[in-house]
Amino acid sequence: MKSYKNLYPLLCSYDNLLKAYNKARKGKNSMPYVVEFRKDLKNSLLNLNIELETLSYKPIKLTKFVIRDPKTRVIRKSVFKDRIVHHAIINILEPIYEKTFIQDNYANRKNKGTLAAIKRFDYFKRKASKNDTNSLFVLKADIKHFFDSVNHEILIRILKRKIKDRKVIWLINQIIKNFDNNEKGMPLGNMTSQFFANVYLNDLDYFIKHKLRIKYYIRYVDDFVILYENKQTLINYKDKIEKYLKNLKLELHPNKSKIFPMYKGINFLGYKVFYHHKLVLRRNLRQLKKRLIILEKDYNDGRIDFEKVLNSVEGWLAYAEWANSYKLRKRIIISTLVFSKC
Repeated sequence: MKSYKNLYPLLCSYDNLLKAYNKARKGKNSMPYVVEFRKDLKNSLLNLNIELETLSYKPIKLTKFVIRDPKTRVIRKSVFKDRIVHHAIINILEPIYEKTFIQDNYANRKNKGTLAAIKRFDYFKRKASKNDTNSLFVLKADIKHFFDSVNHEILIRILKRKIKDRKVIWLINQIIKNFDNNEKGMPLGNMTSQFFANVYLNDLDYFIKHKLRIKYYIRYVDDFVILYENKQTLINYKDKIEKYLKNLKLELHPNKSKIFPMYKGINFLGYKVFYHHKLVLRRNLRQLKKRLIILEKDYNDGRIDFEKVLNSVEGWLAYAEWANSYKLRKRIIISTLVFSKC
C-alpha cells in the first residue's frame, strides 16, 4: 500500500489556502463573513498559514441548529476560516483517496451523486433480474446514527495507513475533536465529515465487494442496497455485514435495514423504484407543497423575485424528471405560473 509523507507544507501553502478560500466562498460572495475576510484577503490567508505552520491553529466552536426536512437533524456549522481549512485538507487528501474508492460509492464525489446512483440501480436491476425475467430481492440498509457513531480512534488508524505525515494527522484531530464528544462522532454540515465518511466506510465497501464478492451493491453515505435473486442469500449477506460492522463500532438500523421483493418497490434516494417505473416519494411531495406555499408568500410580500422562485422550482423539477411524473410536473409548473400572476 502506497503511503504519503511531507504533505503538510503543501496543505499549508498560500496557493492551497487561496484555492480552498475560492471553494469555500462559492455561492456565498455576498455573505458578511466572506466580505469581511476578503477585505484583506492576502493577510487573512497569510495569518492562517502562520497558524497552521506553527501548529497554533484551533477551530472555533461549532454553531448548532436544527432542521426538519422531513426528519429532524442537528446541523453543526463551522466559521468561514475553519471551512477554508476543511477545503485545504480535502484538496490534498481527495486525490490520494479517490483512486481507492470503489466505483459504486456515490456520495460526495465528482461525477457521482444521487442521479448517477439511481441510473446505476436501474442498470443493476436489469442485470440481476436478467432483463426482468427473474424475480429480484433487495437488501435496503441504513447504518444506525452513522455520523454520531464514527469512532475517532478507528478513523485516525485508517487514515494513518496512507498518511504518514504526523502534522496532517494532528490537524485532522483538531477538526474531528471539535465536537460534543471527544471520542466519536462527526458534525453534519462539515465538508470534512462527508469526505471522512467515505474514508471510514471504504473498508466496508471492500469487504462487500471483495470478500463477499457481491456484484450489485451501491452505497450513498450510510445507506446502501444489494440486489440479488435469492432472499436467503441476502439474509446471509446481511448477517455477515452486521458482524463486520462491529469492527468499525457501527451497526445496521434494525427498523431501516430490511429485505424487500422488488415488485413491491424500493425507497431509494428520494424515489420509490419498481421494476418498470419510479415514483417521487410522498414525503418529498409534502415537502414540495410546503416549499411552494413559502415561496408564494415570500414572492407576494416582495422578499424574493420570480427568478428565485423559478430557480427553486426548476431544481425540484429536474429531480422529479427522473421519475414517472409528467402530470405532477405539469401541475407544479401551472401552479407556479398562476401565483406569479396574482
